[in-house]
This record gives sequence, structure tokens and C-alpha cells, in this order.
Amino acid sequence: MLNTLNKSLEKWLPLITPASVMIGIVLTVWLKSYAYLVPWIFGFMTFAGSLSMNFKDLKKALAHPFPIFVTMTALHVLMPAVAWLIGLVLFHDDVYLRTGFILMVVIPTGVVSFMWASIYKGNIALTLSVILIDTLLSPFLVPLTMETLMGVQVKMDVPGMMKGLIFMIVLPSLLGMLLNQLTQGRVKERVGRKLSPFSKIALAITIAINSAVVAPYFTKIDGKLVLTACVIVLIASTGYVLGWLLAKWLKWDRSVMVTMVFNSGMRNNSAGAVLAVSYFPPPVAMPVIMCMLFQQLLASLFGHLFCKSQASMPLQPVQQRHSTS
Repeated sequence: MLNTLNKSLEKWLPLITPASVMIGIVLTVWLKSYAYLVPWIFGFMTFAGSLSMNFKDLKKALAHPFPIFVTMTALHVLMPAVAWLIGLVLFHDDVYLRTGFILMVVIPTGVVSFMWASIYKGNIALTLSVILIDTLLSPFLVPLTMETLMGVQVKMDVPGMMKGLIFMIVLPSLLGMLLNQLTQGRVKERVGRKLSPFSKIALAITIAINSAVVAPYFTKIDGKLVLTACVIVLIASTGYVLGWLLAKWLKWDRSVMVTMVFNSGMRNNSAGAVLAVSYFPPPVAMPVIMCMLFQQLLASLFGHLFCKSQASMPLQPVQQRHSTS
């Protein structure tokens, strides 16, 4: 029954996310008082997702670290620069929106990218390794990037942000990996699969509560809100395209290309929303939460465009690329 429920939730995930945002906006009076529960719910989600990770896969991927380095560069150098530039050009007079655009792309790559990479036959060891490394480094990379690009322009609780990332992401991930390692993968089959549908339900609850907190900023639909939505789609789409272009340029095999597309394009927006609501002025959260409306739809679109259409792409193992460069 749980397996059937999980498959149904995966199938409807592109619609569940925007529906949760809408529910949060409509039921803001009732839901926003439960914001204190979100870090705990999110910690559970991270733990459930990390039960599929282990140190063996990490060690295997680290034997060829160049793809990890390129993906991390795309995530934390190229994409923040793109978001900063677009925000400065189009919203130079709104520091909160610009901050939200940057936060939207500096948060760790999404654990759900593992699901999409699995669907399109990506390099699973590389996918999990990027997720894990990005997760473990997030308490340092996220505050550093935000301070570097925004400086003193907006008030942010940097120590609180670091503590939140450690509590919500790093510790649950390490615990899940440790259990996977100690049980030699049995915990993934016995516990992980049973927790998967509850994790997706928890995601919907988290999105709804965070949306309730920032609901006042969605009540007035005007030209600026429409432009903001378009810019969010543009920035989010750039990540997928950038991952594909880098993999093509480096002539990596199809499985690595798939991983690059989803790891570069997807973000842990739920974590970003929690950070924005907890450690920034409320308007900063609007772009991050609005991005949730589009993320799964964009993943489906770019998976179809880049990954499915490349099924016949000739393979060139990534390790061969290293040995010749």
C-alpha cells in the first residue's frame, strides 16, 4: 500500500507542489502559526532521503572528482552570478527581491534530483555524491555567498542560518548515511521505502506552511509580480541549460550529462524557504517559494528535452576524459 501511495505521489509531484503553495496562501490564517514545526519536519525529510546514500558511493565518485568540482562551480559560482546580474538589471531598486533570487540558487541542490536522475538513467553515484557534498558544505557556502554578493544591503542572521542548515540538512543526512552504512543498505529497503510517501507528504506540508507565512506578498497580482515569476522561471531554467552545456562542452557520457542537468537545475527550495522565513526579512522568501511552483514542471520539461532526446548519444566515459586532460 505504501509503495503504491509513493508511486502515485511521485507521479503527481509536479502538481502537488504548486497546489501546496495555493493551499498555504488560502489557509494562511490557520497554517502560519505552525511555522515553528517546519525545521523539524524538514529534518525528517532530509533523514528519509539520505537513507539511500552511503560512504561507499561517495568514495567511488571521489575517485573522479572533476565532475563534482564542475557541478559545484555551476551551483555556487556561475548560477549566483547569473541571479545577481539579472536581479541587478531588472530589480535594481528592490534589494529584497534580488536577495531572494540569489538565495534561490545558492541553497543546496535538491535531494529530489536523485529521483529525476534515476528516471532518466543518470550517474547515481555522482548524483548522490554531489547532493551529499553540497549538503555538508551548505552551512559555509550559503552564508558566504550571500554575504559576498549582498554585503550589508540586507539584514541576515548568518550564525542562525548556519545552525539551521546544520540542524535541518547536515545532521539528518549524516545519520541516514551512517545507518545505511552500518546495515549494509538494509535500512533503505526496510525503512527508507516505507518513509518515502510520508516524506513527500511532509514536503507538501512544509511548502503550505511556508507559503502561509509569506501569503501577504502574493495577494496583489500586478505587473511586478508577473515579471518576478517570469524572472524566476528564467533563472531556474538557466541551471538546467548550464548543466547540459557544460556536459556537452566537456564531452561527458550521457549518464553524467543527466546528472549535471538535474543537479545544476534543481534546488532544495523547501530548505531555502525555511531559511528565508527564519533568517531574512519576509519579502526575501517570495522568490524562493514562488520557484516551488515551477521546479517540478521545469524538471519534467528539461528531462524530456535534454535527457530523453539524448538516449542515442555516444558514450565517452568521464574517467577517460580525465586521463587525457
